[in-house]
Amino acid sequence: MFTKLQEVEKRYNDLNKLLSDPLVIAQQPEFQQYAREQSDLTPIVSEFRELKKLQKELEGNEKILKEETDEEILALARDELAGLMDQVRESEQRLKVMLLPKDPRDERSVIMEIRAGTGGEEASLFAADLFRMYTRYAEAKKWKTEILSQSDTGKGGFKEVILNIQGKAVYSKLKFESGTHRVQRVPDTESQGRIHTSAVTVAILPQVDDIDIKINPAELKVDVFRSSGPGGQSVNTTDSAVRITHVPTGLIVTCQDEKSQHKNKDKAMKVLRARLYDQEQRKQQDELARERKQQVGSGDRSERIRTYNFPQERVTDHRIGLTLHKLSQTMEGSLDEIIDALNIYYQSEALRQSHSA
Repeated sequence: MFTKLQEVEKRYNDLNKLLSDPLVIAQQPEFQQYAREQSDLTPIVSEFRELKKLQKELEGNEKILKEETDEEILALARDELAGLMDQVRESEQRLKVMLLPKDPRDERSVIMEIRAGTGGEEASLFAADLFRMYTRYAEAKKWKTEILSQSDTGKGGFKEVILNIQGKAVYSKLKFESGTHRVQRVPDTESQGRIHTSAVTVAILPQVDDIDIKINPAELKVDVFRSSGPGGQSVNTTDSAVRITHVPTGLIVTCQDEKSQHKNKDKAMKVLRARLYDQEQRKQQDELARERKQQVGSGDRSERIRTYNFPQERVTDHRIGLTLHKLSQTMEGSLDEIIDALNIYYQSEALRQSHSA
């Protein structure tokens, strides 16, 4: 690891020289590329330099213990030594995590799809609760949210809602939210007070641009129709709703939220690009999983990942065995404790895999 860190520091120093070179500054695309690389390396180099400083202090203390005879000074050196060793171990652990291969999608914004599963109207109401939870979390992070498509039940619930969440490193925070979210609670309509179990699926797709995935217009079937509200009632007198079918894959995206056909088509294309990109990524992940049998951090959306138990004020993430009796705060968007625990767990798994490889 030390050799790798020395290489990183050398590259960082080289980049600093390049960024002060007038010839490079004159070539803005090249300059921006070097600046981004330098920015990525800065936290690693800062931590590495701190580690070297701690190791130097550690060597100084060990020298005192070997050469000093004064008991009072020796006692102080022993106390300092224990603390320094802990700091060195913690710094090394942080650097191991920093050196892990980065998911290139981590910095992206996301398309989030929330769909009611088993449980009828209660599942639709919980889909609306999750939508509120995630939008509250996004607000706290100063991210921008935009609904791309929604299908509501007319009773306050969602059959499906698709939203765009834009901001820095959104995917890195939300990527492990994909999966089946189960709720256990007494519905408002239940007169006997019986607890019902319902399910909602969440999909997190990294947002992609035209350059990330090419779509041949000839492979698209675009249909326009009039927008409809709950129960199928017409809410628009013009053909502004858009349905796009990607013929090779059979993927269908519908958008009717905007009064403008052009805006609806733009939103539908945004969702289609994200789904096609996600499909291709999962295909590649499946191939990797077959080769090494176990895939770290897949966030497989088919598995039940979390249970929200309202009578017990409990939320449990089944992947990491985390249970918090803070359901009310969680539903208000306080997700950091869960999301941070998931990231730490999957980073640890990645470290374990890299050591055994």
